[in-house]
Amino acid sequence: MPTSADGGAAAPAPGTSRALDAPPGPGELRDLDDVERAAAAVLPPEVWDFVAGGSGRELTLAANRAAFDRVFVTSRVLRDVSGCTTQTSLLGRPARMPVVVAPVAYQRLVHPDGELAAGRAARDAGVPFTVATLSSVPVEEVTAAGGRVWFQLYWLRERGRSLDLARRAEDAGCEALVLTVDVPWMGRRPRDVRNGFALPGHVRAAHLDSGAPSAAHLTATDGSAVAAHTAAAFSPGLTWADVETLRSATRLPLVVKGILAPQDAVRAARLGVDAVVVSNHGGRQLDGALPVVEALPAVAEAVGKSCEVLVDGGVRSGTDVLKALALGASGVLVGRPPVWGLAAGGQAGVRRVLELLAEELRDALGLAGCASPAGARELRAVRLP
Repeated sequence: MPTSADGGAAAPAPGTSRALDAPPGPGELRDLDDVERAAAAVLPPEVWDFVAGGSGRELTLAANRAAFDRVFVTSRVLRDVSGCTTQTSLLGRPARMPVVVAPVAYQRLVHPDGELAAGRAARDAGVPFTVATLSSVPVEEVTAAGGRVWFQLYWLRERGRSLDLARRAEDAGCEALVLTVDVPWMGRRPRDVRNGFALPGHVRAAHLDSGAPSAAHLTATDGSAVAAHTAAAFSPGLTWADVETLRSATRLPLVVKGILAPQDAVRAARLGVDAVVVSNHGGRQLDGALPVVEALPAVAEAVGKSCEVLVDGGVRSGTDVLKALALGASGVLVGRPPVWGLAAGGQAGVRRVLELLAEELRDALGLAGCASPAGARELRAVRLP
């Protein structure tokens, strides 16, 4: 059993938390803060740091959240919201709300069922689930469970393997490819460095590893084994030419994730991508990168209707989703909250996270005078100092 720094027992092993199949009791899991606390209580400290941590001094990690708290909307009144709905479309397909479960690596770190449980919960919630290149469950197992599945692609040093993964995602039945473009290598994450973080033997990158232990499993005293593994696997030479190559190589809708500059968004749209994701990788890459809420309006204005604009980083409530829509997004990606739910209660825990977002979003829409997410895009949003 893992021990804490003082030699005592660490948090319970992942997957041993109480089930969430029954409705939570009074005061339990009433918002995502409750889910976060539940996850922190059951995960080993080094795993919690891997999930929760950011790069550098974690300035961007904190700023993502603070920026959402500075956004206020001008609600409208005397509008009929008796039929208020969260229904929308994402990449031309219907979704029960403008939310996508973001790609997060190695989810078997927090629960034995990993991405399979999270994908099933997203299926039940009627929203897309994004399988990561570094998923600990093969994409075929996730798509076999049904639902809308997207596939997130890192550009690998072996360029042919990247295109092979894109074809594999197509063959598995994925609905979209999400190319992440802000990771030439993994940002330096001090929590993982201090912990000498390495993957346990039962958790593997299902799409990359051959079955033998990889560099991600080799504990080091001077750094993160996961960072060493990605540095060896990912290409720092990804360019716009590769985006063009991928666009021509796949019939799937293509999403480019990791955009902050309006000129980059415009260039992506001109290459025929279907959506861009305004993202700073959840504060896990460049520390000091612009908070996504600050970048979103300029990106949305720059691309107009040439492609969809999604946003990723810091969403912690349905009201945050409303704010993102008012600032020009067509939807949001949520990464850490579903992982918290997975840690706290497996598939039922992720389902609870998505239920909370849906309940809070419907409440926020109606109180803002919006009968649907489309109405939220017409609200005036103000960012206060």
